[in-house]
Amino acid sequence: MSFKIAIIGAGSVGFTKKLFTDILCVPEFKDIEFALTDISEHNLQMIKAILDRIVDANKLPTKVTATTDRRKALEGARYVISCVRVGGLEAYADDIRIPLKYGIDQCVGDTICAGGILYGQRNIPVILDFCRDIREVAETNAKFLNYANPMAMNTWAAIEYGKVDTVGLCHGVQHGAEQIAEVLGAKSRQELDYVCSGINHQTWFIDLRLNGRRIGKDELIAAFEAHPVYSRQEKLRIDVLKRFGVYSTESNGHLSEYLPWYRKRPDEITRWIDMSDWIHGETGGYLRYSTETRNWFETEYPQFLEAASKPIDASKRSNEHASHILEALETNRVYRGHFNVRNNGVITNLPQDAIIESPGFVDRFGINMAAGITLPEACAATCMASINVQRMSVHAAISGDIDLLKLAVLHDPLVGAVSTPEEVWQMVDEMVVAQADWLPQYAHAVPAARERLSKSRVKTREWAGAARRNVRSIEELRAEKAALKQAG
Repeated sequence: MSFKIAIIGAGSVGFTKKLFTDILCVPEFKDIEFALTDISEHNLQMIKAILDRIVDANKLPTKVTATTDRRKALEGARYVISCVRVGGLEAYADDIRIPLKYGIDQCVGDTICAGGILYGQRNIPVILDFCRDIREVAETNAKFLNYANPMAMNTWAAIEYGKVDTVGLCHGVQHGAEQIAEVLGAKSRQELDYVCSGINHQTWFIDLRLNGRRIGKDELIAAFEAHPVYSRQEKLRIDVLKRFGVYSTESNGHLSEYLPWYRKRPDEITRWIDMSDWIHGETGGYLRYSTETRNWFETEYPQFLEAASKPIDASKRSNEHASHILEALETNRVYRGHFNVRNNGVITNLPQDAIIESPGFVDRFGINMAAGITLPEACAATCMASINVQRMSVHAAISGDIDLLKLAVLHDPLVGAVSTPEEVWQMVDEMVVAQADWLPQYAHAVPAARERLSKSRVKTREWAGAARRNVRSIEELRAEKAALKQAG
């Protein structure tokens, strides 16, 4: 087989390498072309050198190109994969820093909440540019695979306004299933069968079976509470399981910021999170992790390049959906996964226009969703709160309506639990002014927002958050890795 895959945001070096090696685990794909594109020439050259090394080490005919000219990369592409972060870590830092001034403590801030909504405002205009280029220069009916957050908003915009065949992909379901299999004592992940459905980062394991035996709420609670690690790291997640009756896919830290109950007061935050790793609830945890990862990669690049000389091991192919979807579409080997698509009746008690994440099967005819799923009422109610925020956020990003943007933020569950309307109005003004370089649709609104800020009387505070850690130096990271290696 010979076709072209374009990867936008290919400068996300580690993730691009994973996608690349996963796809090349499919024997029929050795003759394809990968076209890498990114706004950073520096990152592009680093990842191209790594991928070229992989191709040479495995004696493959695979073609790898790299260019900052996005349209050139998209020309003739059958598949387009996006893993972009518009505004980079600079804008992301404001997504965390500014809401903290108003008492809003986020762990990740990339899905909803104040940070996720502004992230969507930056991404959506760019997503629509991608879609325009796909329609104009890619292969007819090219498929757009979006890995970038905020997943639901980006996918919503691409489908409704970009008019491109789009699917959103995430790995939260797989990670949650791995946890469940472990606590239930499964010998392999294949022993666990499940139906997981909802919206991205708020999907719910509504049917669990271990070797064909249905697993109930009480058994699952007991298994998690008995686990020596998860009982400590996933306290909030287990509490939601007890109250809702089903387990959520999302990590302790992620889940905490989509709900109005667990991060509304500093003492509550420290009660429910665990500081053994950022993902369990640390204030700005993913921002710290991302900063450290970038610094580590820049410093240790020669080691990453050397590691690329090893042969591809198909047994280590990851559970990221992209390679399995492409394999199913091109070879007709059926793949079952969980995909972000427009609802259209798949989940009976969520809106038709919402972007849902739910089970589906892929073959040469495309992605075929399992329809007629009904969520437990509490799960549906929680998803609905986020869907309403996502819908307003997408429409605000398209229209550049700053008042609608403020209403979207006001209706966010955690923001509403912490901040007053007056505080939200000022916070959004401050975020739009700070991120104006990445928000072209709000250019007309920035002068008035800046004027309002100069006259505002809403009090703010300089607050690092309830559980903030400093970014570690390269030396500290090296010492930690050495200690772990010696201990293990």
